[in-house]
Amino acid sequence: MRISRRTVVVGAGLLTSVLAVSACGASEGAGGSDSASGKIEGQVTFQTWNLRAHFKDYFEGIVADFQKKYPDARVKWIDQPAEGYPEKLSADAAGGTLPDVVNVSPDLAYPLAKAGLALDLEKAAGKYRGEYLDGAWRSLRMPGLSGVYAFPWYLNTGPMFYNKELFRQAGLDPDKPPTTYDSLFRDALVMARRSDRRTAMLASTPAIEDFGRYGVRLMNARGTEFTFNEPKGVELLRHYKELYTAGALDSQALTAQAESAGRKFQQQSVAMNPGSALDLQNFKKDAPSLYRHIGITDTVNNTGKANMYVQGLMVNAQSKVKPAAVAFAHFVTDRRNQMAFARKVAIFPSTRGSLDDPYFTREDGTDATRVRVASAKSLGTAVNYTPVVLSEQMKNVLRNAVARAVQGKQSPKAALDGAVAACNRLLATG
Repeated sequence: MRISRRTVVVGAGLLTSVLAVSACGASEGAGGSDSASGKIEGQVTFQTWNLRAHFKDYFEGIVADFQKKYPDARVKWIDQPAEGYPEKLSADAAGGTLPDVVNVSPDLAYPLAKAGLALDLEKAAGKYRGEYLDGAWRSLRMPGLSGVYAFPWYLNTGPMFYNKELFRQAGLDPDKPPTTYDSLFRDALVMARRSDRRTAMLASTPAIEDFGRYGVRLMNARGTEFTFNEPKGVELLRHYKELYTAGALDSQALTAQAESAGRKFQQQSVAMNPGSALDLQNFKKDAPSLYRHIGITDTVNNTGKANMYVQGLMVNAQSKVKPAAVAFAHFVTDRRNQMAFARKVAIFPSTRGSLDDPYFTREDGTDATRVRVASAKSLGTAVNYTPVVLSEQMKNVLRNAVARAVQGKQSPKAALDGAVAACNRLLATG
C-alpha cells in the first residue's frame, strides 16, 4: 500500500468479479469456520501493497521475529506494485488464490467481505479488539454485515497547508487561517477580490469526505442509501458555485486531481491545500520559496473530527492456516510493530495508547514534528468519512454532478438529487 493520505478505490471490475465468486458459493462457509483456534503452524502468505522498495528490512525483520516466536510457522512475503492492485485482488479472488493475509483499505475489503472471502475478526479474534482505537476498529465494519473484516493497521490524516505570504497580500491575517467552512468561504472571496482573481484559495471541488466534514449526512443509518443531497449538502455545493464564479476556486478545479492541486499550491497560485508530513518534506526540498512562507493548520471542518485514512490486514476466510494467519496479522499490527513502522515513515499507529507516546506528543521546534504532533492529536477522535460502499463509478457520478452545479449547468439541488439517485441505483444493483 502506498504511504499516502489518499487510497486507491475499488473499480467496478473488482466488485463484479468478487461477487461472482460469492454467487458460486464462496460465502458458504468460506473455506471453513470462523474459528482461529488451533496450533500456529504452516506457511502464511502475506501480501503488502508497494512497500518492498522502501521497507524491505523492516518487513523481513517482522517475518524473522514471528518465525522465532512460532517455530512451526513460516511466512512468505509478497509485495504487489501500486498500479493495478485492485485488479490483482480481483483476479486472485476470482481464481481462489488470495493470500492468507492481505493489505487492504476498507473499500477494498468491502466486496471481499460481502463475498465471504474476508474472515470476521470480531468472531475469530475479538479478544484483540481492545488493543485498537475505536474509530480504527469501526472503520473496518461493513454495511449490511456484522463483524469486522481486517485488523486496523496504519492510519493517516493530514493538516491543511497555507501560504502566509498570499494571505498577507490579500490583507488576511497570516496567523489566523480559516478553520471552519464559513470562515474559509469568507476569506476565499476576499482573496479573490483583492488579488483581482489572480489567486484562488482552493484548487479542487468537494469530494465525499468534504461533504462529511461539512456535516452532511452521507448515508442512512443502515448504510443502504446515500443521503448527501440533504439540504446541508446542497448548501455546501452552493458555496462552491459562488467561489468558482468569483475566481476563489481555481479555474481548473473541475478536472483537477489531488496531484495537480498539489502542484498548483507548490507553484503558489492557490493559497491552501491539504497534505501530510511527506508533502512538507517535499516543499522543503523542491519549493524552498514556498517553504519559507508555509503555514500549518487543522483541516477545515464543521464537525470537530478529522478525516481518517485507514489501512488494514485482512485474513482470507478460505485460508488453510487460519490460526497462523490470524496470529501473524495481529503480530504485524500490534503496538510494538506499529510504533516501529511509524518511526520509519510519516504514518500513525492504530493501536490504543500509541498516540500518547512522546514521539507523537512532544514538539522539538521543527515543522515536521509539529505536523506529526497535530495529526496524532486529531486521530484520537477522527473518523473515516468515505463510505466503504462508494465505488469509483459512484465517485465519478458525484464528481460530474459537482462540476455541473459549479459551472451553473444545473442547480446544486438537482445535481445532487441526480447523483444520489444514480449512486443508489448502483448500490442496489451492485
